[in-house]
Amino acid sequence: MEISDFIALIHPAIAVFFVFPLMGIVVNFAWSTRQRRLQTIAGVKSKIPPVSGAEHRRLGNWLTAAVVGIALLGLLYPIGKNIVKKQLWNQAPIQVVFILFMFVLTLASLICLYRASTKLWRGIFASLTGAGIIILGCQEGVFRRDNEWFFSHYYIGVATAMLMIFSLAIVPEIYRDKTHRWRIIHTILNCIAILLFIGQGMTGTRDLLEIPLSWQESYIYKCDFVNKTCPTPLETQK
Repeated sequence: MEISDFIALIHPAIAVFFVFPLMGIVVNFAWSTRQRRLQTIAGVKSKIPPVSGAEHRRLGNWLTAAVVGIALLGLLYPIGKNIVKKQLWNQAPIQVVFILFMFVLTLASLICLYRASTKLWRGIFASLTGAGIIILGCQEGVFRRDNEWFFSHYYIGVATAMLMIFSLAIVPEIYRDKTHRWRIIHTILNCIAILLFIGQGMTGTRDLLEIPLSWQESYIYKCDFVNKTCPTPLETQK
């Protein structure tokens, strides 16, 4: 493996040893928080510690940052590889500056989203963070699998990131709303997010098998992926 191939493994490695375990912890605290709330409403003395709710929120904030961060990391590698391969800093320097600006803007918007207190600014920074991910995902070099968008690691990942961003933006409304409408929306969206996380694990594993190593690219990309055939050694030499 070349150095570039090891760099490509940073994204899935962080997902395996940090993001997915963190998701499991957040789900566990979410379940504990709900059980404690139901027991309290029923007048039963709960054995679940009161801190479970605060821990769920704190770790949920960490999970959102981790999901957005790993999404940006997953986009940074193919975009950067395409820039280096085509030497875009010479051919299209404005495009390179724009890409760097979008990465910085997306991270800054996420940080501001954590600090925003009013509904208006939370909506603005959540929209900017989501827009940044989408714009970066449209750049050349990103492995999107547009022909199978419904089972694409990229599209499922973007959808997951959007749900996490929206969930973070509505957290204050959950505590203010006495009708529990926002709490129900939060629960439904995060149940969908769990299914998307499962899809991410499956599609990510598949893509690791399909994306060739750097020294294999010149041959693999000559294959016909529709008919699932590759050129013979004699055809390759022509």
